[in-house]
Amino acid sequence: MRKIPNNGNLKMTKVAYPLGLFVCLFIYVAYIKWHWASATQVFFSITEAATGARRAPQTHSPPGTAARGHEVFYGIMFDAGSTGTRVHIFQFSRQLGETPTLTHETFKALKPGLSAYADDVEKSTPGIQELLDVAKQDIPFDFWKDTPLVLKATAGLRLLPGEKAQKLLQKVKEVFKASPFLVGDDCVSIMNGTDEGVSAWITVNFLTGSLKNPGRSSVGMLDLGGGSTQITFLPRVEGTLQTSPPGYLTSLQMFNRTYKLYSYSYLGLGLMSARLAILGGVEGKPAKNGKELVSPCLSPSYRGEWEHAEITYRISGQKAVNLHELCANRVSAVLQSKVHRTAEVKDVDFYAFSYYYDLAATVGLIDAEKGGSLVVGDFEIAAKYVCRTAETQPHSNPFVCMDLTYISLLLREFGFPENKVLRLTRKIDNVETSWALGAIFHYIDSLNRQKSQAS
Repeated sequence: MRKIPNNGNLKMTKVAYPLGLFVCLFIYVAYIKWHWASATQVFFSITEAATGARRAPQTHSPPGTAARGHEVFYGIMFDAGSTGTRVHIFQFSRQLGETPTLTHETFKALKPGLSAYADDVEKSTPGIQELLDVAKQDIPFDFWKDTPLVLKATAGLRLLPGEKAQKLLQKVKEVFKASPFLVGDDCVSIMNGTDEGVSAWITVNFLTGSLKNPGRSSVGMLDLGGGSTQITFLPRVEGTLQTSPPGYLTSLQMFNRTYKLYSYSYLGLGLMSARLAILGGVEGKPAKNGKELVSPCLSPSYRGEWEHAEITYRISGQKAVNLHELCANRVSAVLQSKVHRTAEVKDVDFYAFSYYYDLAATVGLIDAEKGGSLVVGDFEIAAKYVCRTAETQPHSNPFVCMDLTYISLLLREFGFPENKVLRLTRKIDNVETSWALGAIFHYIDSLNRQKSQAS
């Protein structure tokens, strides 16, 4: 008897076979697409790494655009000082419509200062180029053409003959023009003393939050460099504006606000220039016939050499009783009628930098690493102690008696009472308190105002 086939099973087989084949084909195609996408992603990642393709980090938005409500931008400031040239590379972040914040700083310094190349300007090029290379490494490629590059020289170049200073600046400008950064006609200049003081004031008030918060009281700034010293503050009393001599007041425009500041720079009253004056020397000139410079501010038994502005002087102390009193008389004669006194400094909080900090740290008035606060009278107390011990036992630094005496009398001439508190620091929120930050910040703000007016 012949068995009749089961048509139902046969039909299922005919249907199931192509269906299974389709599912397998679908899985195969999906796998191939997934594998290709993964391989492609890996390929491009490897290609970028191999070719060194430069891209801004994801947290950076391209110049002139905003990502997630904020933009990132950079600024490069060269500080050409009397003892060295330093580059500061600043990264800023700004929420739309708000004051920018500093998010990163890179710093590098080289010695000697630009003024050391006054007689051979070509020798200044390698150092400038080395510092520019630091900026190239630190700033993403996409930002180069929009990042302003500026050099400002201070007292070291101010003290050079005009022609020599201009030749140095022209050489730097040539190097800058060949760089990939944003370089304006005013990219290289000698900073006048008032601008130096104002820029330092911007720095400290930016870092303490006073510029962001108009309701917060601003702070004053004292800076003691090698060739000059500055004092800058925002007067709270109208009388200060009315009684100040011409040249002591300046207007500053920042973030659509105008500040009328008391600011002055005393060229020749920086610590190194003051030392020379106290010793009886003349800036830029060797002692006549190599004569020894004798001072009551040095230990009586001291004899040695001191180099200032590329000139070496022979110096010595003199036999004396009450070294501090004699030294104070000499310093007072150097300062006589050279400093304007204003009573309002007693009502403003002040930060003090540079040699104020260094001298205070040297004699233990503040922590050498962290800084600290002291009262103005502490400098005089320290000066009296150091000068008294120097009469019989020379200090490892022969100038400590002189320097402390000078600082204590300089502050008195400014109008600071003995009990006035000063805050001495090198950094605020781990950022150097130099004028460089304020200067580039002001430069960028000016560029933005120009763009707004042009549009």
